[in-house]
Amino acid sequence: MIDSQSVKADAVVGADSRGFDGGKLINGRKTHAVVDTLGLLLGVMVTAADISDRAAGQVLLARVRGRAPPPDAGLGRRRLDRQPRRVCPHRPALVLAIVKRSDDTRGFVVLPKRWIVERFFAHLMRSRRLARDFERSTGSAEAMVYWSMTLLMTRRLARPRLSRA
Repeated sequence: MIDSQSVKADAVVGADSRGFDGGKLINGRKTHAVVDTLGLLLGVMVTAADISDRAAGQVLLARVRGRAPPPDAGLGRRRLDRQPRRVCPHRPALVLAIVKRSDDTRGFVVLPKRWIVERFFAHLMRSRRLARDFERSTGSAEAMVYWSMTLLMTRRLARPRLSRA
């Protein structure tokens, strides 16, 4: 799953790495994340909030793939609409499928698998340093996301298992 979240920036964040998200009316940065079906982080990128999700998604998918060219000219266009597509040849389990909201639906509708990435962002908001962006550089903001995810994964591993006797 790929999604983004806008976060307000503190005064220490420079004007060169902050932007205004007109959809959410937030002046700050956007955290773009790719997670797997278990909600584990595959890649993260922090940008100014005025960067579109489509442009950042292409760069982020290229990072996850490990090579430069993005899978298609635009996310949600042409070939990707019809069927799931393998994004990465050396990772055959990595498949890109666009989850669209129907045009005729109104109100809140649960989209399949969308809750996984939303749960990931909810876990990030539990980290005090990620509730607001205090980092001067986008690289250190990305490192904080990786740090928070590392803490979450180690908690999951350390959780006692129920034995079936």
